[in-house]
Amino acid sequence: MAIIYTLQNIGIETLGIIEDCLKAAGLHPQYIKPFKEQPVPEEMGDAVGLIIMGGPMGVYEQNRFPFLSDEIRLIEQALKENKPILGICLGSQLIASALGAEIKKGNHKEIGWHAVFLDNPASDDPLWKDVTSPFMAYHWHGDIFGLPQGAVNLAFSELTECQGFRYGENTYGFLFHMEVTDKIIHRMVDTFREEMIRAALDENPIKLGIKTYLPRLQSIGRGVFNRWVALTNP
Repeated sequence: MAIIYTLQNIGIETLGIIEDCLKAAGLHPQYIKPFKEQPVPEEMGDAVGLIIMGGPMGVYEQNRFPFLSDEIRLIEQALKENKPILGICLGSQLIASALGAEIKKGNHKEIGWHAVFLDNPASDDPLWKDVTSPFMAYHWHGDIFGLPQGAVNLAFSELTECQGFRYGENTYGFLFHMEVTDKIIHRMVDTFREEMIRAALDENPIKLGIKTYLPRLQSIGRGVFNRWVALTNP
């Protein structure tokens, strides 16, 4: 069974519904957990793709979290080998950094349910061309980045100009979360409650939004992720 390297940066941020898409295609997600001191592979080897998940650290904190430098190095190798790459939240920031973009703190944290609008290039994108804009997405980030040179902007929100991008034919970064489940959202709220308090945010709208917004978000996510998974076997 072909494997997909999956860099997991905190225990609560797993693949979610992405794992269902991988397994349906006969692919095995091989989790690598640098936050538990598991080393990041030095080479892509036989892995047919690379997924980088979210986490509370910033790309600019590589002195504090040295494994982030190792993740960027592996991303750079996957880019050179033209292997499909998918980055979620922190993962998208790491891809953007590998492509030369600056990662910095935004003016406001974007946490909870906020509308995502698809940019014009999304209408011709293999992953997004059938998705209706806008839609409510789940967010949990304070850092932002500009569109990497050579990349195509796919999505934006009122607070963030670059919410999703494509580089080349098979590298995608999404700052928002489509992979989440009810369980993942509750665990994020519980784990990051202090961050919400500092940002003067109420957890109740997030929990209420699960019933209202999550079904459509997961439907969109399954379509997008299934089409990305297909890129691993062109």
